[in-house]
Amino acid sequence: MAARQAVGSGAQETCGLDRILEALKLLLSPGGSGSSSLQVTKHDVLLATLKSNLSALEDKFLKDPQWKNLKLLRDEIADKAEWPQNSVDVTWSFTSQTLLLLLCLKETMIRLAANFNPGKPNPRTPEVAPALSPDALSISQQKTVQFVLQFVVTLGICPYLMPGVGVPLRYRTEFGAVVQDVVCFDAAPDATRRLYTSCKALLNVAQHTSLGSLIFCHHFGDIAAGLCQLGFCPTKRKLLTPAEEVLTEEERTLSRGALRDMLDQVYQPLAVRELLILQGGPPQSCTDVKTQMRCRAPAWLRRLCGQLLSERLMRPNGVQAVVRGILEGAGAGAAGGSDAEVTAADWKKCDLIAKILASCPQQSLSPENYYRDICPQVLDLFHFQDKLTARQFQRVATTTFITLSRERPHLAAKYLLQPVLAPLHRCLNTAELSESDMVPGTILVTEEELSRCIEDVFKVYVVGNEPLTVLMDSLLPVLGVLFLLYCFTKQSVSHIRSLCQEILLWILGKLERKKAIASLKGFAGLDKAVPSLHSLCQFRVATQGGIMITIKEAISDEDEDEALYQKVSSEQGRVEHLGDLLSHCQECGLAGDFFIFCLKELTHVASENETELKTEPFSSKSLLELEQHQTLLVEGQERKLLVLQLMAVLCERMSEQIFTNVTQVVDFVAATLQRACASLAHQAESTVESQTLSMSMGLVAVMLGGAVQLKSSDFAVLKQLLPLLEKVSNTYPDPVIQELAVDLRITISTHGAFATEAVSMAAQSTLNRKDLEGKIEEQQQTSHERPTDVAHSHLEQQQSHETAPQTGLQSNAPIIPQGVNEPSTTTSQKSGSVTTEQLQEVLLSAYDPQIPTRAAALRTLSHWIEQREAKALEMQEKLLKIFLENLEHEDTFVYLSAIQGDMVSKYREPLIHTFLRGVRDPDGAHRASSLANLGELCQRLDFLLGSVVHEVTACLIAVAKTDGEVQVRRAAIHVVVLLLRGLSQKATEVLSAVLKDLYHLLKHVVCLEPDDVAKLHAQLALEELDDIMKNFLFPPQKLEKKIMVLP
Repeated sequence: MAARQAVGSGAQETCGLDRILEALKLLLSPGGSGSSSLQVTKHDVLLATLKSNLSALEDKFLKDPQWKNLKLLRDEIADKAEWPQNSVDVTWSFTSQTLLLLLCLKETMIRLAANFNPGKPNPRTPEVAPALSPDALSISQQKTVQFVLQFVVTLGICPYLMPGVGVPLRYRTEFGAVVQDVVCFDAAPDATRRLYTSCKALLNVAQHTSLGSLIFCHHFGDIAAGLCQLGFCPTKRKLLTPAEEVLTEEERTLSRGALRDMLDQVYQPLAVRELLILQGGPPQSCTDVKTQMRCRAPAWLRRLCGQLLSERLMRPNGVQAVVRGILEGAGAGAAGGSDAEVTAADWKKCDLIAKILASCPQQSLSPENYYRDICPQVLDLFHFQDKLTARQFQRVATTTFITLSRERPHLAAKYLLQPVLAPLHRCLNTAELSESDMVPGTILVTEEELSRCIEDVFKVYVVGNEPLTVLMDSLLPVLGVLFLLYCFTKQSVSHIRSLCQEILLWILGKLERKKAIASLKGFAGLDKAVPSLHSLCQFRVATQGGIMITIKEAISDEDEDEALYQKVSSEQGRVEHLGDLLSHCQECGLAGDFFIFCLKELTHVASENETELKTEPFSSKSLLELEQHQTLLVEGQERKLLVLQLMAVLCERMSEQIFTNVTQVVDFVAATLQRACASLAHQAESTVESQTLSMSMGLVAVMLGGAVQLKSSDFAVLKQLLPLLEKVSNTYPDPVIQELAVDLRITISTHGAFATEAVSMAAQSTLNRKDLEGKIEEQQQTSHERPTDVAHSHLEQQQSHETAPQTGLQSNAPIIPQGVNEPSTTTSQKSGSVTTEQLQEVLLSAYDPQIPTRAAALRTLSHWIEQREAKALEMQEKLLKIFLENLEHEDTFVYLSAIQGDMVSKYREPLIHTFLRGVRDPDGAHRASSLANLGELCQRLDFLLGSVVHEVTACLIAVAKTDGEVQVRRAAIHVVVLLLRGLSQKATEVLSAVLKDLYHLLKHVVCLEPDDVAKLHAQLALEELDDIMKNFLFPPQKLEKKIMVLP
């Protein structure tokens, strides 16, 4: 548009802003400065009002000398103007005079700003605000200008828009409907010329920054609609008479250029929003009158808006502009509001934006170029910090990610997935590191990169929750690194630990079962072919609390032992963390399948032990072959140990719900039978194998006995056991197991129509054993024995016997015993309720060859004695004999079950003297063991310790100060900890005579003891003593009411 031109000498004297604004107010009168009074007028009243205001303005110019400067300025601008200012149509005359005054306002503001020379700021008063520029408009002046602009747009642009172009005037306000009817389209100038003049003059006014912001913030859409019509509307090719006013091709070209310049100048989300409205897009909110009751936009305008929107999209930060343009009107971003939470859940809007972003525009050179430019901007949407904006932008980014992965998987993998997963690919053992990256201490992946990578993967995979092939295949190679990162986060507090866990659980649940098992093998270290962390890389805690990936430092000869320890501990931790992860995968059946896989591996281990011994003599091999053979043997041994460790962890961590269907139970039993057959083939049959085989066959008997509602398809699965059961029945040496195998084959073959008594008895025995062990575990939680000892002994028993977890399978119904009697043995009866039959049954179980049954029976008898059951006390001599016999048992689980019983009160004296004499033993291990037993004894004696407290204290002080072995000194200090912890608040009474001596001993250890562990024990004891004395000196206040009965 035309730039500002200098005015003549008659208007050199600057006109004041107040005078121009007064003239604008005069045009808006009557009714003050507002337009509300005009909105209720009708056609004639409106025309009369416009004529009256124009006449009043001219009278001011002619009669008032104070308006001389403004008149001169207006006349000079009018002479330079290229449009007709007078017309028979009053609305156009009013619009023309208003545009001239707005140009006067712009010219005056430019002159005032040019002549403004602010003085230098006073350094003595730096807090004083700088002088205000004279071209600044006050709030009331801005409001007046806004009213004037509304009149100009309403009278000079909107009536001349074609149907379907912009929002019809009659649907905006009642006043707009009146204006539409009073405009005279037949009068000169032509409607197109009027539209061109109004748009050109407003753009000229908008060249001033302050006025431009007022114009574009409220009237951008109407001006854009006018320029679209002027520059791009198709014209009819016919001869025109000179009297008809039409736009020249140059003016149409200027209109097209002005439109593009305006689009580039304004806030891009605003441009996108208004173009969508022009195109006929969906309404931004239910109260948006601009999109209600509209004609359909013409085809040329829809094509034009689509092209312009595509240009906005392909500009720098164009994706963000499109997203903001669609979302801001409903509560996001800078225009946020109370509806933001509602909009955040509007997935339809997010789907719409995703489809727009995923569709390649026609004017793009190629889809490759388009997605190369757009995808980095889509990824940036994940990283906004503002909460309301972030939630919506992340949902748009996730939906776009999923849509593009579904429609163009190749381009999505190249431009979306590769950048997201790049930090993890960088440190894979399959990646090639440059020499500069291999320098020890080099940061390969920064803290920010790794955190952003994990967060983005979580948003795409877990939040998106679309198991598309391209997504699964892209994440599969980096699962090993992701699992090791999860293991590292378990060592300390980390904000990405839960994200790593959720990602791993999601991908393991969505993968095909074979691929999921293969990934778990890689996690455990059983499959070296699975990509994992590079051998030179390591995770390290970063300065901001996150995690980074660096190159390992070189290991010196002195640090080899420490490095080996770290390697072994990390492998052990990895297996434990895998067990934790699988504990969340039991419902989907993945944990059960992996357990069966490990059980089969255990069978291979048993068969390999025999073949390893059958090797060629070393004399026939070269040195290289011997070295290779030795390496293979070491790797084989590592694999065997890893399998055993996995089995131990799974048995410990998995619950009884690990098996979720009949197929898994059958696979478990089949693996057990195969291992038993392999052991028989190598003549390695043992008690443990016999017990495991008996348990698995009993499990099948329970299923066939009615514990599970079996269908015909389940019996088809069970028939897989028939060959194995036949082999067991023919080769196993135990006749009971042989008979049970034969009977199970018959029951399976007949689909349960025929079941022998042996099957029923096996099912009954298995359920009784399970119930008895469950009740004993419940009893142990309330007994006086220490839970840590029980858990420790139970863990040892599990690891030594490779006991498989119990099952909680489902086949359209949970496991519910039907037709099987409840076990008669119970441990929760009240005192005196144990019957003779129950006692006899437990006594028989105490001689059972199966270790769990015997241990459970011993603990039941111990519990009855503690509860003073009459039937048990009558046979106490026999029970004592049973306990003494089991003290000689080789299994620790049975041995520990036999020694339960609180006898310290009766045997206090001999026990104390024995342990005190043991403290003087020349063997340091014996001294430490005696002190440990002494601590346990003192912890239980309470007030019975009073008579020997001096002897015990003197012993502890002497050992803690003079013993030469650190292990013994540690044990002595630990006795003090146990003593204070066991007595608690009773310590001030029981230890009153020696409390001071113990305090001095602990302070001595803290100050002078060189061993850190002993110092730690002493510090713990001092903390216990501190708590005891605080409660003694400052007892907690109790609100009690005492009631005294007077005689």
